[in-house]
Amino acid sequence: MNRQESIQKLESYGGYWDFIVIGGGATGLGVSVDAASRGYKTLLLEQNDFSKGTSSRSTKLVHGGVRYLRQGNISLVLEALHERGLLIRNAPHLVSNQAFIVPNYEWWDGPFYGAGMKVYDLLAGKLGLGPSKNLSKEETLERIPTLEPRKLRGGVIYYDGQFDDARLAVNLAQTMTEHGGAAINYMKAVGFTRSGEMIDGVLARDMETGKEHELHARVVVNATGVFTDQVLRMENPEAKPIIAPSQGVHLILDKEFLPGESAIMVPQTADGRVLFAVPWHDKVVVGTTDTPVTDVSLEPRPLEEEIKFILDHAAIYMSKDPTREDVRSVFAGLRPLVKTGEGDSTASISRDHYLVISESGLVTITGGKWTTYRKMAEDTVNQAMLVAGLDERECVTKKLRIHGWLKHFDKADPLHYYGSDAIHIKKLIKADPALGEKLHDDLPYIKAEVVWSVRSEMARTVEDFLARRSRALLLDARASIEMADETARLMAEELDRDDAWASEQASAYKALAKEYLLA
Repeated sequence: MNRQESIQKLESYGGYWDFIVIGGGATGLGVSVDAASRGYKTLLLEQNDFSKGTSSRSTKLVHGGVRYLRQGNISLVLEALHERGLLIRNAPHLVSNQAFIVPNYEWWDGPFYGAGMKVYDLLAGKLGLGPSKNLSKEETLERIPTLEPRKLRGGVIYYDGQFDDARLAVNLAQTMTEHGGAAINYMKAVGFTRSGEMIDGVLARDMETGKEHELHARVVVNATGVFTDQVLRMENPEAKPIIAPSQGVHLILDKEFLPGESAIMVPQTADGRVLFAVPWHDKVVVGTTDTPVTDVSLEPRPLEEEIKFILDHAAIYMSKDPTREDVRSVFAGLRPLVKTGEGDSTASISRDHYLVISESGLVTITGGKWTTYRKMAEDTVNQAMLVAGLDERECVTKKLRIHGWLKHFDKADPLHYYGSDAIHIKKLIKADPALGEKLHDDLPYIKAEVVWSVRSEMARTVEDFLARRSRALLLDARASIEMADETARLMAEELDRDDAWASEQASAYKALAKEYLLA
């Protein structure tokens, strides 16, 4: 996947694309993969980097949604569990089976979760990941020795999926490209073209060069997440907002706070959300919050009260109370929840996806979550091909292997999350052993990964690599700052940039990464 090749494809094609998709997060990538794999000529435009926003800032779970089960939203749980099973089959190098334990304290309704998880198992059917069961206090502490033992009665163990969101996003862009599509990051949609009253294309600006392109399509899909309303206003200045953005914050702690392989799921917190503590890349992700916000940004920042909320709740359930000094990184993401017109709480808004077609023919898809991205895409393409008058073609993504697919691999290999691409990175090291050197002693990333990310994963900035091609920014923000200079030097060589570019890139990244540290 090469940006310049994609731009050449864009510039050399003078006709109508079948699909132009705006937005390179989970939803836009899913729509693009679906459309391209059906054989439609598909172009994806992303204003920044793939999954720069919400889609790289999730809780890293592929799950049915236990709390939706309690809310009685059986259809959403059923759909999500089915999609969870498909995603584990289609991207086994990135999605894995994760054991969760619901600790049962005397003030909790343990019997509901014992019986409720059996329903969860039943709904998953053949795509289930393992049977849930009740655990004694001793069994619970054996699996999670750092769990607060006071008043602990036992627990319930169940199974869900875990993944690396930004890595999956990159692999989806590669999958779309392999099926004849063109995915371009740093290409912002700044307006629409029209034929009469109907939208028939997009005006796009290359954010690297400033060059503008007039692009035509039989149908345009707005899949911009929390920026949905901005695109709708670009189409119609009088459009009413449909998004109620909600902020979710996560903290990263060292593995000592949650040794072993099991995660913690706390079903009741003060804001009505579930609290998770999940092993991830040899660290622990703890979160999340659900805070209504009014402003949307590519770099949302956590509020002090959100950080305090997570630390306070984690201290209730962990025998060693985490402090601000223990936090390796803190990150925030915005959920594109769809307005229901009921109250101000976002914790109660359904995560069902929302599909609407404007009078001008613009197709908008929003809401949903990573777990159901494929089904959202299938529904969107089914509707969009009718709007465009395209030949109807069957969806093939239920069994479509995502780029990097590899079923058997060694999890001890630090390159295992590249799947089948790991062999190419190892060949780079064989040709130049210096590329096998680590970028930092505290993280597993090596120089060859920087080279690979530029050549084959469309990384364009130091942030692209340290935040999303690798997960250094999220795992240890301070260590990632110390990796910035060498990352910039390696990228400058690959991109044929000068020392001034490398210096500017490193400085910009360090300023950004400092915002992920707690003062």
